[in-house]
Amino acid sequence: MPVVTNMIKTLIKQLPNSHKVLISTVSAGVLLLLLLPSEPATASKNTPTVDQLILGQRYQLQLDVTTDNNQGNANDGLRWSGYQVRSGDNLAKIFDRVDLTPRQLYEITSAGADAEILRSIHPGDTLRFARNADGELIQLAYKMNATETLLITKTDEGYVTEIESKQIETRTEFAFARVDSSFWNAGINAGLTDGQIMSIAGMFGWDIDFALDMRAGDEFSVLFEKHYVDGDFVGYGRILAAEFVNQNQQFRAILHENGQYYTPEGRAMRKTFLRSPVNFTYISSSFNPRRLHPVTGQVRPHNGIDYAANVGTPVMSAGDGKVIASSYNNLNGNYVFIQHGERYVTKYLHLSKRLVKNGARVKQGELIGRVGATGRVTGAHLHYEFLVNGSHRNPRTVELPQAKSLDANELPRFVAIAERRLAALSDNKRVFVAMN
Repeated sequence: MPVVTNMIKTLIKQLPNSHKVLISTVSAGVLLLLLLPSEPATASKNTPTVDQLILGQRYQLQLDVTTDNNQGNANDGLRWSGYQVRSGDNLAKIFDRVDLTPRQLYEITSAGADAEILRSIHPGDTLRFARNADGELIQLAYKMNATETLLITKTDEGYVTEIESKQIETRTEFAFARVDSSFWNAGINAGLTDGQIMSIAGMFGWDIDFALDMRAGDEFSVLFEKHYVDGDFVGYGRILAAEFVNQNQQFRAILHENGQYYTPEGRAMRKTFLRSPVNFTYISSSFNPRRLHPVTGQVRPHNGIDYAANVGTPVMSAGDGKVIASSYNNLNGNYVFIQHGERYVTKYLHLSKRLVKNGARVKQGELIGRVGATGRVTGAHLHYEFLVNGSHRNPRTVELPQAKSLDANELPRFVAIAERRLAALSDNKRVFVAMN
């Protein structure tokens, strides 16, 4: 050690004076730090000191973990559970299965008129229950549909009901179709639903016979609503406007605020009578004043139209009126006659069932019977007659009286809406055709 010390002294003596001064200053600083007292060390009474730690021994550390995650949720501390309604369930069974008492069931169902909604739950529906730490039912939630939820919540005064509604976003969509094989297939290929296709048929059904008048190349355009909640599609809305080109003849319909469809000029699309009272497969015998009768072989006028259809096919009243005959005989089978005002009478023959009685009042489109093969017939069909002032007319070609058009004071507002919607139809159709 003395040898090392002498060597260090020799080296220091050989250094320049400036280096010697620097070394002396640093050494003095280090010595000063060593002489200064440090802060007294402290240790938790639950934490062992270093010299108390034993190798291989596990020690429990006391950690203080805090968070500032205050969400302000009114349901903090509640325990939620769900129950999916099964076939054969009722509220009593459901409450028993989720460990709720008959008393709680009584309080829930007595919460108000809206609580009665729970009595119409269906298999597949879901009920959600929120309970506190003591198992007390704080809230029941039942999703009625995509936009409405029934909430039954406990308050100091008892349970109260509320229907929570989500806002629906309505978007306007467009569809275009060209008939190839059939009107129905064209609608399906255009992405329309069954209900929308039926609505279009009903809209133009007073002017177009969709079973007989369709031709390849016919086309139609539709503006309709789609509903969204929180960005998710929840269903279809109304058809706002439609255009149908049938055999180069253009028909257009615009929805009015009263829920009815009118031409752009305000004339009602709806006629007083349906063109056909039944959804048929084909016409087996047309209106013919000199037809050869298929059973007797004699020339006898066929004063109506025979619509071939399956037994049981619904038959509707062609218009509003009063049943003046509902009976049976060997020639007509089961038959119904309806008087429409002073001038018009419609007749429905060979029914399998009559669903209205003599003297009954009926509305256009109301079910009055079903297709059959009763009476003197060769097969199942509906024989339909249309009389004007006691004279038979061809139901397919007779000019049908128009329903009431819009009043003059309603026209300006309607025409403005019609122009906008027709422009939208035209613009969308032009773009669609150009792109395809």
